This record gives sequence, structure tokens and C-alpha cells, in this order.
Amino acid sequence: MNWTAIKAIYIFEMARFFRTFLQSLISPVISTSLYFVVFGAAIGSRIDQVDGVSYGAFIVPGLVMLTVMTQSISNASFGIYFPKFIGTIYELLSAPISFLEIVLGYVGAAATKAMFIGVIILITSFFFVDIQIAHPIAMVLFLVLTCISFSLFGFIIGIWAKNFEQLQLVPLLIVTPLVFLGGSFYSISMLPPVWQTISMFNPVVYLISGFRWAFFGLEDVPVATSLLAIGFFTALCLGAVYWIFKTGWRIRT
Repeated sequence: MNWTAIKAIYIFEMARFFRTFLQSLISPVISTSLYFVVFGAAIGSRIDQVDGVSYGAFIVPGLVMLTVMTQSISNASFGIYFPKFIGTIYELLSAPISFLEIVLGYVGAAATKAMFIGVIILITSFFFVDIQIAHPIAMVLFLVLTCISFSLFGFIIGIWAKNFEQLQLVPLLIVTPLVFLGGSFYSISMLPPVWQTISMFNPVVYLISGFRWAFFGLEDVPVATSLLAIGFFTALCLGAVYWIFKTGWRIRT
């Protein structure tokens, strides 16, 4: 394993993050504050508690997941797309490093950025509501797995995209709606039976359910199922990345 190459890619990507540190930090904090004002205050005044948890606290895991997923995809997709756009990816492909080392560098940096922002969002939420984390180790595990899996997904999107508009296509039109419909701001049990069944086909439901269980011990689906779902998604993304580098799809043409 060429750890020097991995470190070089990782440091380069993290340096780009810290060059826009205030922008990267302030934007999610303001967005989270607005979510608390709109959902926590407006809707929270009508919904006092959900399964014994105050509504303001109940939406925190969903807000963190929303931010972590979008940030992971955005950082990873832009990180690999930009070398494609300016042509420096060919220098990377001709260097004596494997596809695994390239992926570790880019995905590792994107996951670190997303995790950092996720922690900031979590800290911000403490200023609005009182939160008790029932299973802190499980919370960290779900956070790390989500950052890694969606960074891999973002890496795939960055290779697939042919222009900057396509980089935002999947996060805006697919991921964000799935997060909103995946129980971020409500419990699946609050839906009519038919919509509960339909919601089970939304993969984001399993991530949010597991993450919320780590906070409050509440779950819409079993925790083991949530872990299997995120493990399967990670394996699927790894397989797709391996195929991309093996065939050279969208990176050698």
C-alpha cells in the first residue's frame, strides 16, 4: 500500500476544504438553524412529542443525516470531477498507485469533511434542544459508515458526470427528496399502513432509523437491518468503483 500517495491526495483535498473553511462552516450552521426555526418551532408547536421525545430533539438525527449525505456526495463528486475537467486525472492514472489508493485518498478526504460538518451540526443542535445520546458508540459507527458510503457514491457521480450541472443532479433530485421522505422529520409509524410499506423501499429510511436509535432508542426498522442495509450499499459502491477503474469507464476517454 502506497501510503505516501494516499496522504498526498488526502492532504490536497483537505487543503481545498480549509481554504473555504468559513463558507463550508457557516452555510450548514445557518441551514440547520433555519430548519429548527421552521420545523422545530412552527411544526413543533403542533407536535409536542414523537414516541416520548420532544419534536425538536426528534428531528436532530434527520438533520445530521441530511447534511452528512449531501456533503459526502458533494465533496467526493467535485473532488474527482475537477481533475477530469482540467485533465490532471491522466497524471494520476499514470502514477504508480492503484485504484484503491486513489479511492482511499479522495473518499477518505470527502468522508472526513462530511463528518466534520456533521459534528458541527450536532453541536449546533445543542443550542436549540436538549439531546441525550443513548448509544454514543453506535451513533459514531452509523455516522462514519454513512460518510464513507455516500462519499463512495459521490465519487461514482463525479466520474459519471460530464458537466457541473450533472454533479448536482443526483443530490438535488434524488438524494434530498429521499431523505425528506425517509423519516427525517417524522416517524414512519405516523404514516398510513400503505405508505409505511412504500417507505420501506426507501433506502434512506434504514440509515435514519439506525441513527435515530443511537440517540433515543427509537427505531422504525430493526438496528441489525439498518446495519445490513448500509453495509450492502457500501459494498455495492465499492463494486461499482472497482468496475469503473477496471474498465476505464468515463476516466480514460
